[in-house]
This record gives sequence, structure tokens and C-alpha cells, in this order.
Amino acid sequence: MIPQNTVSTAFISSGIPGLDNVLGGGLTKERLYLLEGDPGSGKTTLALQFLIEGAARGENVLYITLAENNIELRAVAAAHGFSMDGVTVHEVIPEENFSNPEEQYTVLDPSEVEFDETNNIILEMIEKIRPARVVLDSLSELQLLSGSALRYRRHVLGLKQYFAKRSCTALLLDDKTSVRGDQQVRSIAHGVISLQSYDSDYGAERRIVRVLKYRGIAFRRGPHDYAIITGGIVVYPKIVAAESRELIERGQIKSGLDSFDKLLGGGIEEGSSTLISGPPGTGKSTLALQFVRSIVQNGEKASMFLFEESFNTLLNRSKGIGMDVRPYFDSGLLSVHQIDPAEMSPGEFTHAVCASADQGAKVIVIDSLTGYLNAMPDAKFLTTHLHELLKYLGQRGVATFLIGIQPGIVGAMTTGIDVSYMADNVLVLRYFEARGQVEKAISVFKKRGSVHETTLRRFNITSQGIDVGSVLANFQGVLTGVPTLVEPHDNTFSTIETVA
Repeated sequence: MIPQNTVSTAFISSGIPGLDNVLGGGLTKERLYLLEGDPGSGKTTLALQFLIEGAARGENVLYITLAENNIELRAVAAAHGFSMDGVTVHEVIPEENFSNPEEQYTVLDPSEVEFDETNNIILEMIEKIRPARVVLDSLSELQLLSGSALRYRRHVLGLKQYFAKRSCTALLLDDKTSVRGDQQVRSIAHGVISLQSYDSDYGAERRIVRVLKYRGIAFRRGPHDYAIITGGIVVYPKIVAAESRELIERGQIKSGLDSFDKLLGGGIEEGSSTLISGPPGTGKSTLALQFVRSIVQNGEKASMFLFEESFNTLLNRSKGIGMDVRPYFDSGLLSVHQIDPAEMSPGEFTHAVCASADQGAKVIVIDSLTGYLNAMPDAKFLTTHLHELLKYLGQRGVATFLIGIQPGIVGAMTTGIDVSYMADNVLVLRYFEARGQVEKAISVFKKRGSVHETTLRRFNITSQGIDVGSVLANFQGVLTGVPTLVEPHDNTFSTIETVA
């Protein structure tokens, strides 16, 4: 008899991208784990990935099913493109003649006979296959057959010892349909993984995985988004920026416009976050595109995540204003992601943004915060997600641009959520009326990385690109939208006419 593994850091992979990260490295070998979740949460898919990972490593693996039959399991695998080579599936399901009166038990309680028969079949298959990994699906069937809570607990405890003595890592599935709940197995299992889904008012439901218990392991606590896609389950671990802190001197990223760089005090610092705020149509996205174009022209990578504007519109617009970025997209220097907020969870979005940074993007644009807000099922968590994301990107030297849309045209305007305190830099674009025309102004309201101009400058978008013009020295009240024209007099300003 091979002794049970006593090393708590001897991990095996779960076969799920991202889940090993949440588990702190993987599953401790030769232990018993409980995987619980409502019907449809993906338990069977996760269990198959767990076994297929073992088969790919040359291990003997066994799927014991008390509910689904072999054909149904293989159909699930085929739907995801899984190969079942090396995976043994054994059915422990009542025969078709279970309803025949002649086959019914008259003296003994059915649970007494069926429970013992089921248990014997399970043990016989373990002895025959000698698996390194085993899945038992599902505990609800065993619980119903056991007849009592005490018998059920003793049976699961016996299975735990039995699997351990045979150097077997066991995954027990529970669909949470039992009336007695799951506390019995939770107390016995070495680790408990819970799959949950929450309905949303619009779009796809949000799926959450939690590790409720894992003895002796520092796992990632709290909820983590996951998705079931063609190819199986993918887990998106929460970003914890504190895990990647480093002290590195950063340079500046130039916009490519001398007048604009002068306004910024030289440029935007690497690793900083910039909020570009203003009403619709002022040129916020175009301003961010200027930095994207500048970085890709230098042969470095950039990524854009679009919530409102389509990719096709972006390409056509950039070409129409003399800032064509199509060649850089074709060359791979620029990646553009069209985001559907109704179909993507916050964790999945954060994972996609961080993946762009890990792949070398030096500038990332999130357009816009309103779309990002709509992607969240609960707005109270937006600032927490965004804070960790910006810190993570900053520690990798990425310059992040956030587009904040303000409702209204002039006067006091606010965004749906205030992140100005979180951003390192805040650029503000405003409309103002002057001599019967609608003009635009730009100003740097906040900049942590260097000194900058505090002036207001004219801002215009032409067929040749962005034009950051002269200082609006003769206007007062531009930010109100209806300024007054002033002239210097004895080092003071006196109003000479109202421009309205």
C-alpha cells in the first residue's frame, strides 16, 4: 500500500485556466475536495477538465456517475472540443427495469440494498482502475440512498480515507438539491469550491467562483468571475496590485504635438493614469487617440477598449482627421477590443486589459467610464475594481487613459462616477460661446508627475489632426460656457464686454 502524501505543497493542476491561481498553486495531491453549485453552474465541465488534465499527464483517471450516463458526458465533452482519450467513465445508474414490481424490495428498505450495491460498485472500480484522479457525480444521489445524516457522513468519511490510502485525488460533486444541505461534506473535505451564478436585469448572468475552504493553503479569498465558453471553464482571478509593487524611474510619453506637450509640462508620465473629461463631441477619444498614434509610431504597442464606438467607426474617423491608425492595427502594434458590457463580467474585462499590458502595451485606452460602469452588475464595486486595475497597469509602466463623459453641454457637469481623485492626471475639455460661435477649450486640472501649465488653451480638431492653440488670455469664465472678454489694465483685468 502506497502511503498517503504528507506534503501539503505537492500540487497538481486543476486543468482550469485561472483556478490554480485562485487556489494558491493548484490542488494538494491525494486529498478529497467538494465542488458544489446549482444545476447548470458548470460542475460537470470543470470535473471533466480536471480529469482530462490528469489523462494528459499520463495518469489513470475515473469518472463515476450516479446521474448522467456515458453518452451525456461525452456529449458535453464534444461540445467543448475535449478529447476523452484516457478518461474512464463508469455509470452507477439503476437499470431500465427499476419500475418492474417484481424487482421491488418487499422486506428490506430499498436504501439498505441499493446503498450497499452502489458502494460496492464504486470500490470495485477504484480497485480495478487504480486512478490518480477520481470524480464522483453526484453526492445528492448518495445522500438520498444513505437514509440518515449519520450514515451519510460516515460513508463520505470512509471514502475520504479510502481514496487517500490509494494515493487518489478525489473531486466530489454536489448539485445542492438535497434538503439536508452540504455542511456534512464541507466539514470533511480538504477543500471546498463553490460555483455560483447571479441573474442580471439585462444580458448574461454573472458567474462567481469562491474557495470556501482550503486547509493549510493561502488561497485567494473572495469572489472571482468565471465563464463557460467553448473550450471549457475559464476563471478570472481578482487583480491584487500590491503583489506586483516595484520602484522604477519612469520617463514621459510625448503626444507628438509641441503645444500640447508644453501644456502638459513635457508629456504624460509612464505608469500614470489620465482622466480625459468633457461633454460629448469635445474630442476626448481623439485626444487619447493622439497618444496611441504617437506610441505606435515609435514602434511600441497600444491597446484600446471600446464600449460605445465601433471599431469600424474608429478606423474611419481616425482616417478622416489625418490620424489613420489602420496600418498599425494591421501590423499588430495596435489592438482594438470591442466590448459588449451586457456580455462581459468585470473580472473578464480586467483580465483582458491586464493581458494587454502583459503582452507589452505601453498605452491603454478605456473608452469610456460610462460603458465600464454599465459593465458592472453593482456600481458600488466599480471604484475598487478600477483602483486595482490602474495600480496594476501603473506598476507595469503603462500609461492608461480613461474617457469620462459628462452630460450636458455647458455649466456644471458631472460624470456618473467620480474617479478624478484616483487618476494621476485630469484633462478637461469644455465648450464655450464666443462671438456667435461654439469654441472648445482644454486645460490640465491635475498632474502628479510634473509641473504643468494652468492656462486654458483653444482646442480644435481639423482634417489634419488636433490643434492645441493659443492661451485664452482675454477670456474669463470659459468654464461656465458663457465667458466675458477682458483686457489687461494696470496688472488687473477689467470687463469690457460680454460675449454671448
